[in-house]
Amino acid sequence: MISRIWSGGSRFYIALLPLSFLYGLVSTLIRLSYRHGLRKSWRASVPVVIVGNLTVGGNGKTPMVIWLTKKLQQRGYRVGVVSRGYGGHSAVYPLILNQDTSPCEAGDEPVLIYQRTGAAVAIAPKRFEAIQALLQKQQLDIVISDDGLQHYALQRDFELVVIDGVRRFGNGWWLPAGPMRERVTRLNSVHACIVNGGIAQEGELSMRLCAYKAVHILSGVRCPATELTHVVAMAGIGDPLRFFAMLKKLGADIKEEVVFSDHHKYQPLSLIALTSPEQTLLMTEKDAVKCRCFAQPNWWYLPVYVKLLSSEAEQLLRKITNLRVH
Repeated sequence: MISRIWSGGSRFYIALLPLSFLYGLVSTLIRLSYRHGLRKSWRASVPVVIVGNLTVGGNGKTPMVIWLTKKLQQRGYRVGVVSRGYGGHSAVYPLILNQDTSPCEAGDEPVLIYQRTGAAVAIAPKRFEAIQALLQKQQLDIVISDDGLQHYALQRDFELVVIDGVRRFGNGWWLPAGPMRERVTRLNSVHACIVNGGIAQEGELSMRLCAYKAVHILSGVRCPATELTHVVAMAGIGDPLRFFAMLKKLGADIKEEVVFSDHHKYQPLSLIALTSPEQTLLMTEKDAVKCRCFAQPNWWYLPVYVKLLSSEAEQLLRKITNLRVH
């Protein structure tokens, strides 16, 4: 229902406009209060790159953070990553992740970033506190914030916005009448716009999410998704349909699709009941980080990778590596 409203397929959004105007007023006042110095913001001693979005959910932001982190690491940069840690509940903040940190503590996306990149990752509701914690522990050359475009308490040197190329901005209204955290005009002040899928418009960089082989959760063995039989596909992410479409494009033998809410907290028995022993449960990597400790022999996940045109990737990386703290 909500996706139909946000996409412009229902006029019910009109009933929600008073709440949207209130949301827009509050968010605008917060931003202006930082811009005009009425509220204090914090600047790090190293460049800070924000990877964020204007709309809620499922844009491909976290895969972009992973791509950018690994590309910078390959160039010799010491990269730190910070996040709010949505969905996690730590007893202490800021929390610096290690190999024993669970998604219940840190949230699924920070754990996924840590496992994929090996970078220093910290979480805190106030992201500048996460950066401070990392800098106290080690030397870093650059910090990437997973989300936080609207977290104006943290000064930034580069803003990168990821846009869903298919859904784009829906009906264009602020939450809850539409999917917008800020209005589209906010793009005029960011440094780069990356479009995930669809067709990039003038001035936007084109990004694709690609998948190659599925990974067995327990053993780490990899195989083409087409070799998995009687697949029950499940996804608890912002845009599950994108994941299912990717599986179909790969030619996976999908018998059933199961959707969970984003950041869903899985219970072992409910997932075990989804398949019989001869079936395969295939999930996203973001789901897999939460299921690893109780994974069954027939459970697999499909990691995704960001792909940009080489010329556009080089242009983006050059801008970021040339950053200097003001």
